[in-house]
Amino acid sequence: MKSDKKAESRVTRRVIVVGGGLAGLTTVVKLCEAGVPVDLFSLVPVKRSHSVCAQGGINASVNTKGEGDSPRIHLEETVYGGDFLANQPPVKGMADAAPGIVYMLDRMGVPFNRTPEGLLDFRRFGGTLFHRTAFAGATTGQQLLYALDEQVRRWETVDVEDDKGLVVRGEKMVRKLEHWDFLGVVQDDAGRCVGIVAQDMKSMDIVAFRGDAVCLATGGPGIVFGRSTNSVINTGTAAAAVYRQGACYANGELIQVHPTAIPGADKLRLISESARGEGGRVWVPKDPKDKRRGREIPQREREYFLEAKYPGYGNLVPRDIASREIFAKCFHEKRGVYNSKTEKNELEVYLDLTHVPKETLRRKLAGILEIYEKFVGEDPYENPMRVFPAVHYSMGGLWVDFEKSGDGGLVRGSPRNQATSIDGLYAAGEVDYQYHGANRLGANSLLSCIYAGLEAGPAIAAYKKNLESSAWDVPESVYEAAERRELDRYKKLLAMDGDENPYRLHQELGETMLRDCTIERDNDTLDGVLAKIDELEDRFAQVGAPDQSDSANHGAQFVRHLSNMLVLARVIATGARARDESRGAHYKPKFPKRDDEAWQRTTLAFYEKGEGKRSAVRFVRELQHSVADQSLTATDAVDVSLVKP
Repeated sequence: MKSDKKAESRVTRRVIVVGGGLAGLTTVVKLCEAGVPVDLFSLVPVKRSHSVCAQGGINASVNTKGEGDSPRIHLEETVYGGDFLANQPPVKGMADAAPGIVYMLDRMGVPFNRTPEGLLDFRRFGGTLFHRTAFAGATTGQQLLYALDEQVRRWETVDVEDDKGLVVRGEKMVRKLEHWDFLGVVQDDAGRCVGIVAQDMKSMDIVAFRGDAVCLATGGPGIVFGRSTNSVINTGTAAAAVYRQGACYANGELIQVHPTAIPGADKLRLISESARGEGGRVWVPKDPKDKRRGREIPQREREYFLEAKYPGYGNLVPRDIASREIFAKCFHEKRGVYNSKTEKNELEVYLDLTHVPKETLRRKLAGILEIYEKFVGEDPYENPMRVFPAVHYSMGGLWVDFEKSGDGGLVRGSPRNQATSIDGLYAAGEVDYQYHGANRLGANSLLSCIYAGLEAGPAIAAYKKNLESSAWDVPESVYEAAERRELDRYKKLLAMDGDENPYRLHQELGETMLRDCTIERDNDTLDGVLAKIDELEDRFAQVGAPDQSDSANHGAQFVRHLSNMLVLARVIATGARARDESRGAHYKPKFPKRDDEAWQRTTLAFYEKGEGKRSAVRFVRELQHSVADQSLTATDAVDVSLVKP
């Protein structure tokens, strides 16, 4: 493969992708196809990236069941589900590309479920009346991740060729660096991103790496809420780090709560929406003091409250609606499953699959039912599962740009697509804000990750091709200074010897955010959340570093991530306090209606230093940025040109 580098220098001029999930791997593949060598960084082994946890499926309007589904309807339902807060050209591009993406994955060897005729099978998911979700049992994310990992491994064996077709000895198209923690980007004198600084989590060495462009594909910030369905690596630290360096963070307040997860003391394990897609029914006993086990309660004594209130969608209403209804049933009406041991109604409802034939469940849902049985100790084939909503996904993330095409979609290969407000820095996957508006439809996440990678790869290749100067033309002193900056920060972190326990601070942060900044939001309560964040940032200055080791020091790493989680928590809570309406996952009972006149706009946040050691948030209505020396202006207005509110 060829790449644009100086043949006489024999220097391989790479770009950098941080994150080895679906978005990162897809970006790498597209860059390699364009002849651009890549350094791929991952905090964990790539095959343990959080995409592996996705269960239910990936959306594509293939319409094999003859229901009249189409990419246009997919666009409309995504826009409606997101309460008209997503820019519609990227959503159109995603919906149009979805069938081709599923067929591409099928050719890569993803073992999708099939119909008896041998066609790809599709199930229903929330927010749609169509069978649109392709799936590989209940482990779709794992199968997709492994397939894309194989594609990237192939590129790890391909030699780099220079612009004259000569092999650059010892250089492969992809260099994979696992167990590296992203610390920040390197910026030249003009503010352009020309590399990253990362820490080897085995040796704890801090190293600056050159890159003609950088793409973050580092996932969401679920662990800001303490317990969530996310992996423990999903702290949002990479997004927070570049936010602190000047990147815009958009719609941070929009956090999705998944309606069905297993309540637990350590982690809230997801029970996929596919359970309801395959016929699962949500209910509570009509008698709130009913002491019988779920399977012993007859049909006539059950309240199927979602089916009664939403007869069209039934148990497959969008996630924000299902979560609020379950929360109201348990928290406000005190109608959750009764626990005779504690003599109180728990924050649990039943999710019942016992009426579905066991062979169907084993074929389509074995993965998630095995998780339930392992962690609850009950057989879900015979007993209704007990579930409650859990923090699951961030619609907000790093602000990214796009270039609109004549047909209302995206200009493929435009260097503006997926570009953040820092020149040369791109973002793809859950770490960006682009595709879901105020609420994500189920099974659009895997699709948006892959589609964002399909756009980011060509965009970065075009950006690199049009650069007037390379990162390899930047003085070495710039990288040395970036290394010193991060090394000094790390030394100061190790020297922290206060009395505060960082794990206790995180516990208090998580409890506060989970209790007061999720399903229902109240301004007075949010004022208390912000006061708590003030307190925690003040106490953070008195933290004692839990580990002084010279290698594999994950205690020190946690302290660094905690600092970034506090910064993101402020963005989330401040945005929630400011948005006085109810839209998608953001629900304020005192402002129950969607306010398009005042709030149909993107929350654009920039980092500022606050009082003492605290952070602060500055909101703007427009921002100036540049892409490959092109000066651009973006506003908070949402493009609703394709589907009118």
